[in-house]
Amino acid sequence: MTDFENEKPLRKISEAFKELAATVNSQSADIEVAPFSRACSLVSPLFGCLGIAFKFAEMDYVAKVRDLADASKVIVTLEAMLDRDMEQKTVRKAGSHSRNLLRVKRGLDMVKVLFEQIIVTEGNSLKDPASKAYAQVFAPHHGWAIRKAVAAGMYALPTKAQLLNKLNEDETSARIQMEYYIAASAPVILYIDKLFLSRELDIDW
Repeated sequence: MTDFENEKPLRKISEAFKELAATVNSQSADIEVAPFSRACSLVSPLFGCLGIAFKFAEMDYVAKVRDLADASKVIVTLEAMLDRDMEQKTVRKAGSHSRNLLRVKRGLDMVKVLFEQIIVTEGNSLKDPASKAYAQVFAPHHGWAIRKAVAAGMYALPTKAQLLNKLNEDETSARIQMEYYIAASAPVILYIDKLFLSRELDIDW
């Protein structure tokens, strides 16, 4: 598991997504690839904190965020990135920036649902919140073997107290930061969905 020493990763995440949400809510600017990939990279360690159950998600998410960060050197906005793949007819091609954006978006959504479930679930176990987040966001896109491996890994999740300790937060401060992320990530996730749907591209693949 990741050790953050004196850092406050939840705060960094919530602040980064507040900035992205402000861009979306302004309706006068497109989300740029560079700040988006930076914000997403801050989320990566959360998957590591969840242990073996989400190891596959961590590896997949980190690789795809890195691809978007590399793309930001030549492509300015998420919109331009999608349009470029459409012109080249590579949207659904394995390894395309558009495909990777969709996978990263699912990672953000999984964390959002996880935080929502942690807030409403009593007790110290993360099994129910993590299971519900996985079932809602990732499971529909995974085959039987991965779903079975994840289910087995759920028994090795840290407790909520262990997770908060790793993140250097107490229950009150963590709840505040989780609520900030939930509120800020929602318009960003919706923005990405609309990028695909407005171009008549499906998001369930």
